[in-house]
Amino acid sequence: MTDHAAGSAPDPAALRAARRDDPKARDRDLAERLDAPEAALVAAHVGAGDGMRALPLDPRPDALIPMIGGLAEVMALTRNAHCVIETVGRYDDWTPGEHAAMVLSPGVDLRIFPRHWAHAYSVERETPGGVMRSVQAFDAAGDAVHKVFLREGSDLAGWEALRLALGRPDAPAPAFAPRAPTEAAQGDAAKADTLRREWARMSDSHQFLRMVSKLKMNRLGAYRMAGEPFARRLAPGAVRATLEGLAARGFPAMVFVGNRGCIQIHAGPIRSLEPMGPWLNVMDPGFNLHLREDRVAEVWLVEKPTRRGPALSVEAFAADGDLILQVFGYRKPEVDHVPDFDALANTLSVLPETVA
Repeated sequence: MTDHAAGSAPDPAALRAARRDDPKARDRDLAERLDAPEAALVAAHVGAGDGMRALPLDPRPDALIPMIGGLAEVMALTRNAHCVIETVGRYDDWTPGEHAAMVLSPGVDLRIFPRHWAHAYSVERETPGGVMRSVQAFDAAGDAVHKVFLREGSDLAGWEALRLALGRPDAPAPAFAPRAPTEAAQGDAAKADTLRREWARMSDSHQFLRMVSKLKMNRLGAYRMAGEPFARRLAPGAVRATLEGLAARGFPAMVFVGNRGCIQIHAGPIRSLEPMGPWLNVMDPGFNLHLREDRVAEVWLVEKPTRRGPALSVEAFAADGDLILQVFGYRKPEVDHVPDFDALANTLSVLPETVA
């Protein structure tokens, strides 16, 4: 993925022309071909028409998410460079927070990090099937952090209310910061024993990132340092094997896909897998997943001790260390340990070199 320069973007007229010339291209793919931030492609259509109309919005989640709650049932989408997750539901249960916030509605389960929500737009795009309406939020570099697409049963009065309350028609043209590079794996062999000792003392999986940060490590670096029984490296095909195993066995799981600004979670079964070229797709009612399998460089089976039993996960990383997705057993509030998921995990191929 190229890294656009700070503040730079092609001329809006050129962006609109590129969209007209390739109307079926996904915004992110088209923006990458043009070496432009995705948000610039959207901003080029502010007040312009050309089959697509965009309106700048207040991007703060505390303002935006409650208004999205007035849209009734919608499709929520979060992605990173390698994976896309889409779920259907309502934004009804909103918990605000300055540093972290949550939506915990059936079908829409989000962890939101507001400081990365820098730009937002309402978008109306003319398609052969009618007008497609969406709310799209972007970070300071212009990369999408979260999108919301209206469905046939969504509330159009709520849509107009959102645009009226949060629209900024006179907002200046956006400037964009350089894309922050992905942090490579950070470990410290001299602290490996301390890491394992502190890992064994965990009582909640949410303590993990605080622990590794205190040790000047990060997630992937800690996995490489800890080794068994905490982290076991799996063959790259373990992601497909996990999803296939879940589809075959029929029990629910939790799939986490995110970026710096938002993590979206599917909690439920996985019914079918549809490979297509480099993409591995789940196309279930109310839940879609699109994974670039060819970009999975490392997969880890991770066990974190908690008061409610050990939490097991399968986690995939790209070659640059970017976290692609995580798959957990379906955890309940009082239970983190999921024997069915453990049994599936034990069928996965473990590579012999579990410590770098």
